[in-house]
Amino acid sequence: MSNALKYKDYLGSVEYSSEDDCFFGKIVGVNDLVTFEGTSTVELKQAFHEAVEDYLLMCERNGKSPEKPYKGSFNVRIRPEVHRKATLYASAHGKTLNSLVEEAIVDRISH
Repeated sequence: MSNALKYKDYLGSVEYSSEDDCFFGKIVGVNDLVTFEGTSTVELKQAFHEAVEDYLLMCERNGKSPEKPYKGSFNVRIRPEVHRKATLYASAHGKTLNSLVEEAIVDRISH
Protein backbone atom coordinates (compact mmCIF):
# COMPACT_ATOMS: atom_id res chain seq x y z
CA MET A 1 0.00 0.00 0.00
CA SER A 2 1.19 3.51 -0.77
CA ASN A 3 0.15 6.86 0.64
CA ALA A 4 0.84 8.59 -2.65
CA LEU A 5 -0.93 9.49 -5.86
CA LYS A 6 0.73 9.45 -9.27
CA TYR A 7 -0.23 11.53 -12.29
CA LYS A 8 1.95 12.17 -15.30
CA ASP A 9 5.45 12.21 -13.75
CA TYR A 10 4.29 13.75 -10.48
CA LEU A 11 3.76 12.31 -7.03
CA GLY A 12 1.27 13.60 -4.50
CA SER A 13 1.33 12.88 -0.79
CA VAL A 14 -1.88 11.67 0.87
CA GLU A 15 -2.95 12.37 4.43
CA TYR A 16 -6.25 12.35 6.29
CA SER A 17 -7.60 14.89 8.76
CA SER A 18 -10.18 13.36 11.10
CA GLU A 19 -10.82 16.84 12.49
CA ASP A 20 -11.83 18.19 9.07
CA ASP A 21 -13.02 14.82 7.72
CA CYS A 22 -11.07 15.22 4.49
CA PHE A 23 -8.06 13.93 2.62
CA PHE A 24 -5.28 16.35 1.67
CA GLY A 25 -1.83 16.33 0.16
CA LYS A 26 0.83 18.22 -1.73
CA ILE A 27 2.75 17.71 -4.94
CA VAL A 28 6.19 16.31 -4.08
CA GLY A 29 9.44 17.44 -5.73
CA VAL A 30 8.32 20.75 -7.23
CA ASN A 31 9.62 24.27 -6.69
CA ASP A 32 6.49 25.57 -4.97
CA LEU A 33 4.02 24.43 -2.33
CA VAL A 34 1.05 23.04 -4.25
CA THR A 35 -1.70 21.46 -2.16
CA PHE A 36 -4.97 19.70 -2.91
CA GLU A 37 -7.82 18.18 -0.90
CA GLY A 38 -11.04 16.23 -1.18
CA THR A 39 -13.68 14.59 0.99
CA SER A 40 -13.43 11.28 -0.88
CA THR A 41 -10.72 9.41 -2.71
CA VAL A 42 -12.41 10.26 -6.01
CA GLU A 43 -12.41 13.98 -5.12
CA LEU A 44 -8.82 13.78 -3.90
CA LYS A 45 -7.58 12.18 -7.13
CA GLN A 46 -9.45 14.75 -9.22
CA ALA A 47 -8.08 17.62 -7.12
CA PHE A 48 -4.55 16.21 -7.47
CA HIS A 49 -4.86 15.98 -11.27
CA GLU A 50 -6.20 19.54 -11.40
CA ALA A 51 -3.41 20.79 -9.12
CA VAL A 52 -0.77 19.24 -11.39
CA GLU A 53 -2.35 20.66 -14.55
CA ASP A 54 -2.78 24.12 -13.00
CA TYR A 55 0.78 24.13 -11.70
CA LEU A 56 2.24 23.09 -15.06
CA LEU A 57 0.24 25.79 -16.81
CA MET A 58 1.37 28.42 -14.29
CA CYS A 59 5.01 27.37 -14.73
CA GLU A 60 4.69 27.50 -18.52
CA ARG A 61 3.14 30.98 -18.39
CA ASN A 62 5.91 32.22 -16.08
CA GLY A 63 8.74 30.50 -17.97
CA LYS A 64 9.94 28.50 -14.98
CA SER A 65 10.77 24.85 -14.48
CA PRO A 66 8.24 23.03 -12.29
CA GLU A 67 10.70 20.43 -10.98
CA LYS A 68 12.90 21.10 -8.01
CA PRO A 69 16.58 20.93 -9.00
CA TYR A 70 18.68 18.25 -7.34
CA LYS A 71 22.45 18.51 -6.78
CA GLY A 72 23.14 14.80 -6.83
CA SER A 73 24.55 14.77 -3.33
CA PHE A 74 22.93 14.34 0.07
CA ASN A 75 23.87 13.29 3.60
CA VAL A 76 22.84 9.89 4.89
CA ARG A 77 22.91 9.06 8.58
CA ILE A 78 23.41 5.40 9.40
CA ARG A 79 24.68 3.44 12.35
CA PRO A 80 28.51 3.45 12.63
CA GLU A 81 28.71 -0.35 12.32
CA VAL A 82 26.72 -0.25 9.06
CA HIS A 83 28.99 2.53 7.79
CA ARG A 84 32.06 0.42 8.58
CA LYS A 85 30.67 -2.74 6.95
CA ALA A 86 29.59 -0.83 3.84
CA THR A 87 33.02 0.80 3.51
CA LEU A 88 34.79 -2.56 3.87
CA TYR A 89 32.39 -4.22 1.40
CA ALA A 90 32.87 -1.46 -1.16
CA SER A 91 36.65 -1.59 -0.82
CA ALA A 92 36.71 -5.39 -1.13
CA HIS A 93 34.72 -5.10 -4.37
CA GLY A 94 36.83 -2.32 -5.87
CA LYS A 95 34.17 0.35 -5.40
CA THR A 96 33.81 3.61 -3.57
CA LEU A 97 31.23 3.97 -0.84
CA ASN A 98 29.39 6.48 -3.05
CA SER A 99 29.15 4.03 -5.94
CA LEU A 100 27.95 1.26 -3.59
CA VAL A 101 25.20 3.50 -2.19
CA GLU A 102 24.18 4.66 -5.66
CA GLU A 103 23.98 1.06 -6.91
CA ALA A 104 21.87 0.09 -3.88
CA ILE A 105 19.47 2.99 -4.47
CA VAL A 106 19.20 2.29 -8.21
CA ASP A 107 18.55 -1.39 -7.46
CA ARG A 108 15.81 -0.50 -4.97
CA ILE A 109 14.00 2.08 -7.12
CA SER A 110 14.19 -0.02 -10.30
CA HIS A 111 11.74 -2.61 -8.96
